[in-house]
Amino acid sequence: MRRVALLLLLLCACSRRPVPAPETPSGATPPPAVGTGVTAPPSHPDVGGKTPATVQPETGAPPRPVTLVIGGDVTVGYHYEEYFDQQVAQGRSREEMFAYGFKEVKAVADSGDLFLVNLECPFTDSLDKLPKNFNFRARPEFVNTLLAGGVDLVSLANNHMMDYGPQGLVDTLMTLEQAKIPHFGAGRTLAEARRPALLTLGGVRFAFLGYFFLGDRNIEPPQVYATETTPGVAGHYSDVDAMEKMLREDILAAKAQADVVLPFFHWGVESTYTPLPYQLRLARAAIEAGAAGVLGSHPHVLQAMELHQGAPAIYSLGNFVFGGNWNPKDKRSALLKARFSPGGYLSSEIIPLKTDRYPELPMQPIVVTGPEADEVLRLLATSSAGLPRMLPELEPYRPASPPP
Repeated sequence: MRRVALLLLLLCACSRRPVPAPETPSGATPPPAVGTGVTAPPSHPDVGGKTPATVQPETGAPPRPVTLVIGGDVTVGYHYEEYFDQQVAQGRSREEMFAYGFKEVKAVADSGDLFLVNLECPFTDSLDKLPKNFNFRARPEFVNTLLAGGVDLVSLANNHMMDYGPQGLVDTLMTLEQAKIPHFGAGRTLAEARRPALLTLGGVRFAFLGYFFLGDRNIEPPQVYATETTPGVAGHYSDVDAMEKMLREDILAAKAQADVVLPFFHWGVESTYTPLPYQLRLARAAIEAGAAGVLGSHPHVLQAMELHQGAPAIYSLGNFVFGGNWNPKDKRSALLKARFSPGGYLSSEIIPLKTDRYPELPMQPIVVTGPEADEVLRLLATSSAGLPRMLPELEPYRPASPPP
């Protein structure tokens, strides 16, 4: 299995857009890499005519606009792992099945400079479950799914990253580090979990922060959250004042190292389309503190998208490659393509998706057009209509009368 995983990683890496390893903040010591049967892909030269992200602009060359492609919740364990094993047993190759989940959206992912998703399962073989309602995990070899899909960066700040306790999280960190996939939002301590992923793309310095926060409706165990001495995710169990204080501190620190700061929240109530008051408060606080935008996931459906002080607040991008459900009731989802310069946000495009075509093609999102795309955009416009200003691209789909 170890030799197979190594071969797959090398094959996937050959077509992967090069992205810089996360920069280490001043005074911080990166954790050592430990072997887990996953080998990091080698660096490669220019791919597909794009300038590699690892190459810095020539001295004096102006930074160029940078495009990020952002997706929602990704779980490549649970039913996804089950389906993978079924298909391999029936004769499909492992290489084909690692590429399966992102196959129909990879062209969109590759059209940007960086592809970011929320990784909502640990990569671990641990059997030591944290007592909670649902526990997700994926075998460490499933990091190949991210590599085959062109995923460049992942947020780990969510309610499933600690499903298999500290060992599951540490296994995940080591697997991602050895696969050279930058990550943020979780760590061996709270200080590490709050540390941004720092990347330079097209001469623009980015800092990505991640937080898990459910306000006073938190049903997750407190052990999900990192402390000064224990592993976990960044965020706070229930205190919105403490969460906002952490957020403002981290954005201020990140602004000293980056041109563009983007927090990615895991928040809200599942299966609801409208953000809660605390989501609005934290998103606007982040933008007012200097963030160039705010990203969100967790409800498993799309939520509102607004423009606040010229920066986007994306409250939930819904399910993406999501193995937590064979056949989601609401299959409407989206990718966000957002452009940034050193001065901040420039523009965005919403790419409507359908999460799957169950039962023929489960857990494989596909770009939709025509009436299906219009339905996605109308949903977003309707859920955004009560906000002071929705994203401009949603305005043509604004409902004739405001929602109740």
